[in-house]
Amino acid sequence: MSERFYLYNDLVDTKTRFVSFMGENNRFDLAIVQSDRHYGKQIVLDMQGSRYAIIGPDDLKEEGYLEYAFQLSEEDAEELRQFLYEVI
Repeated sequence: MSERFYLYNDLVDTKTRFVSFMGENNRFDLAIVQSDRHYGKQIVLDMQGSRYAIIGPDDLKEEGYLEYAFQLSEEDAEELRQFLYEVI
């Protein structure tokens, strides 16, 4: 058997925030992971929908990004966007 070839194999310290809130139509159960990786962006995990995205302030301004990444309606994505503006 060949030796495994790693592109990287790092152990980093992270800060993780778990938050749950109710929007008008949708419940959001999120884990927001901060680390020194991803150029200052954070990993946002939707634990109910089994989806995640690496998000920074620039991504929040990109039209349709949250809708696509988390498979949300425009209304639900806007609620998530407003929350993420507060924490990212």
